[in-house]
Amino acid sequence: MSTRSATPQKSTESRRLIAVVLLVPLLAALALWAFAWPAARTAPRDLPLGVAGPAAATAQVEQQLGRHEGAFDIHRYADEAAAREAIEDRTVYGAVVVTPQGPEVLTASAASPAVAQLLQQAVAQQAAAEGTQVKTVDVVPAPESDPRGAGLTSSVLPLALAGMAAGAAVTLLGLRGVRAVGALVGVATLIGLVAASIAHSWLGVLTGDWWAEAGVFALTTLAVSGAVAGLAALVGTAGIGITAATIMLIGNPFSGAASAPQMLPEPVGAIGQWLPPGAGTTLLRSVSFFDGSAAIGPALTLTWWAALGLGAVLLGNALKARATSTEQAPERELATVG
Repeated sequence: MSTRSATPQKSTESRRLIAVVLLVPLLAALALWAFAWPAARTAPRDLPLGVAGPAAATAQVEQQLGRHEGAFDIHRYADEAAAREAIEDRTVYGAVVVTPQGPEVLTASAASPAVAQLLQQAVAQQAAAEGTQVKTVDVVPAPESDPRGAGLTSSVLPLALAGMAAGAAVTLLGLRGVRAVGALVGVATLIGLVAASIAHSWLGVLTGDWWAEAGVFALTTLAVSGAVAGLAALVGTAGIGITAATIMLIGNPFSGAASAPQMLPEPVGAIGQWLPPGAGTTLLRSVSFFDGSAAIGPALTLTWWAALGLGAVLLGNALKARATSTEQAPERELATVG
């Protein structure tokens, strides 16, 4: 009797051992691909770039930039003022202005220090070959306390982790329906206030409206936590792992936070902007450094994630309540007959 019961137990343990041995290396390989591949293939791909000046003067510049096939999406402007306005509106990352004294490079390190450096180097190399001087103007500079944008970039992962922790906690603690929604909104609000206090008030890596930045932090957290709790409410605790893996292995490395979405392999950059980490980073830059320019797209993306997640939490609770009511109905009928 004991021998028969021990055999299935050993078989189960063997299957679990094989699953662990195969699954862990697979997850490690997936994580390495997700983080290392985009970083190793970073290069401009249809990067929005302005060229300003008389058409006859800018033709040569456009031709030189065109040699980098597929690298730049050229936008033409009449003069420097128009190019500056386009940068401030987040239409382009920078611009090359043709002047009688030589080319002038307009950058926006607040949008992406990596892109600003790339543009400066690309124009400087060409100018050096022609023996001319290049003037560089940072139209929207990054804060002095965070010139490389490392502080803002580093805020992406903690927000994602906080959102996943909140969603998992609400699920595992058994909170449902309106209570779960209230808990998720409350946690996200507090995280937004704390994050803004640290990033803006203490570290000084953000320079925009304090309350708007807190709102972005809160909405980003709610988008993640709502997605985690929502999927878990519909499919069970496995939803926590599915959503967490999506956010960690796709959302974070595909966000383009360290460079720009147009610097990642296609369609990685576009995919990243449809996920909370990428949309949250873009929205935070717009709110903190560009007075909200180009904020509508990422704000809607985060709002949809939050709304769908919280809606799924309510739907999951309603479906469970209906299932429970259906199961108890025959028992009540039998009790009535009896």
